[in-house]
This record gives sequence, C-alpha cells and structure tokens, in this order.
Amino acid sequence: MNIGICCYPSAGGSGVVATELGIELAARGHSVHFISYRRPFRLDRLYPGLYFHQVEVSEYPLFEYPPYSLALASKIVDVAQHAGLDLIHAHYAVPHAVSAWMASEMLGKQLPTVTTLHGTDITLVGQTQGYLPVTQFALRHAGALTAVSNFLTDKTREVFGADLSICRIYNFVDVDRFAPRANPELRSRFAAPDAALLLHVSNFRPVKQVHRVIEAFAQIQAKHPARLLLAGMGPERNAMKMLAQELGVESRVEFLGNQETVTDLMSIADLFLLPSTTESFGLAALEAMSCGVPVVASRVGGLPELIQHGENGYLCDATDSSAFSLASLELLRDPDLYKRFSEAARATAVDRFTIPKILPEYLELYESLL
Repeated sequence: MNIGICCYPSAGGSGVVATELGIELAARGHSVHFISYRRPFRLDRLYPGLYFHQVEVSEYPLFEYPPYSLALASKIVDVAQHAGLDLIHAHYAVPHAVSAWMASEMLGKQLPTVTTLHGTDITLVGQTQGYLPVTQFALRHAGALTAVSNFLTDKTREVFGADLSICRIYNFVDVDRFAPRANPELRSRFAAPDAALLLHVSNFRPVKQVHRVIEAFAQIQAKHPARLLLAGMGPERNAMKMLAQELGVESRVEFLGNQETVTDLMSIADLFLLPSTTESFGLAALEAMSCGVPVVASRVGGLPELIQHGENGYLCDATDSSAFSLASLELLRDPDLYKRFSEAARATAVDRFTIPKILPEYLELYESLL
C-alpha cells in the first residue's frame, strides 16, 4: 500500500506512535509518506520506502495566525496526486483529521481516511468550545476511527456520541529495542552503586504533574539513597527546577531536556514514575516496562489496562505524592519483590503489546477501507 501519515512531529505520544507505525509499515514493504511541518523527531535516519513531505505555511500580513490546517490539506492533495496515495492516516483529531477530510473532498472523495485518537484531542482540546463542533464533524466523517485504549474509546463515545464506530488498537513497543540491558558506564554517570535511579519522561505540561514526581522523590531519598532523572521539555520545566530547590533535592535531580532516544535512560532506571491526571494509554510507561522497569503511576485513564496493580507495577491516587513514595520504597527495599515486578513488566510488553501483535490490526483496517 501507499500510505500517507499526518502527525505532530514533537516528542508527544501521538507523534511517536505515528512515526514508529510508519517505520514498521515501510519495513514490511509499504510506501509511507509523512506529511507535517517538521520531520518527526523519531525519524532519525532514512529508511527504504519512507518519505517526508514538509508543509510550508505562507506568511501574509493579513494572517495573524497562519492557517496551518489549510496548508496541510493542500499538501495532502499534492502528495496524494503525485505519490498515488491509497489512504491517509491522521494521528490526533485537531487539525489532522479535519485536514484529511478537506483533502479527501478536494480529491472527489477518492482518498480513504483513518483517524487515530490519542487522548488529549478528545479529553482536553476536543471538548473546548472552540474545537468541539469541528472535532465532532471530523470524527463523524472519518472513513475509520481508532483509539489507543478502551478508556479513550468509551470517553470518545461519551463526549461525541454513543453511536460512533471506533476500533480500539493499543499502542505498541519494539521489545527488541526497548529491552533490559546492563549499561553500568552510563548509570555510573548519574548514581552511585547503592543509589536507586528514578526516571520520568514527559512534556512538562500541567497534566503530567511533574511536581508530584519531585515531591515523591524528596520523600524517597530521605529514606533510601536515590537520584531522579527528568527527561523532556515543556512549560513547567523552570517551575520544577525551582520546586527541586525549595525541597532541597536539586543536587540529586538531573533535568536532561528532550532526548531523541530514551532507550538508554530506560535501561539504567530502577523505577518509572507517572503521576498524570489523565493518560489515555501511557506509551512511556509501556516503553519502561518493556525494559523491565516497574512503573508507579496514577490510577487514571487507560493506565489500568497496562499496569496490573501489585503485579507488574503500582497504581496510586494521582493527588497523593506520599502514595507514590511509599509504593516506590516498597519495591526498592525488597529485591525479591522488585525482581518479580520487573519480570512481570517485561512479560506484559512481550505478551500483549509487541509490533507483530498490533500492526496486523492496522493493516486489516486499511485493507477493509480499500
């Protein structure tokens, strides 16, 4: 097949899933065309059968806000005509699903569209007054709808209509790339042999509650030697640096910024903390689990579909930093318990969320549209 993919090129989960999906499709002989304003950040090298088409938004004095959604629709039409696209796969409802619909209309409805919902396009952005009507329109005019968890499937129907036909297709992980492997040299750069290494990866937005990570870490390191790695960039990063200083743990916290690959960080971590107020799936948690790293996360959204409390990780009240610290300490102080959780986390990724298990679901959906 000849497949177009529209996605955000940033480090968020929707862009990561879209990029990994495109790479896997190309590896299996399909032609994949990414269409976005910047090369997706995980598209770190050239792959056979994989192409990137940059959307250029014209500057004009009349435009206070350049109309990216229109430029994207025009680019989809251009790529479809010149590359012979069979279908377009839009990741994230706003604006990609809307632009894909416009492009299909301009092409005389000859371009089937798939829209994958990733979370905040439904739980936050799509429900705002400014975007709710257009999101609802886009969902009802997609050729096929998918969502990354049962939670998001139910939430979409709750907000946009119980009659919506939605196929739940879970996110996936490359279990060969995200795998347990020792890296003592890298680990020694961040922590002494007797210290636990905790990790959090996010976009530092309010929904991620990075302050809970730092609060929990302050309690953990007071009772057990530990260091904290925070990877990512976002609006609350500077505030989190100030919080670490206020709690007196700034010397034990490393702010690493955006990382093109987190596999090395996952491989040296002991625990992954994810205290979000909402997570439609939790891709970073799955990547950590695939590396054999137990996750302590909020009991929200789609995370209970991934993390079985007391078996491969712990689920806590998203508002309770102390619960996160207590759960973390329980694992760090009991090597046998930790080993059992680590092996169970890895097994969850391998048994349920591998590429060979998930990719055929997308291919079957594509083929049904064609």
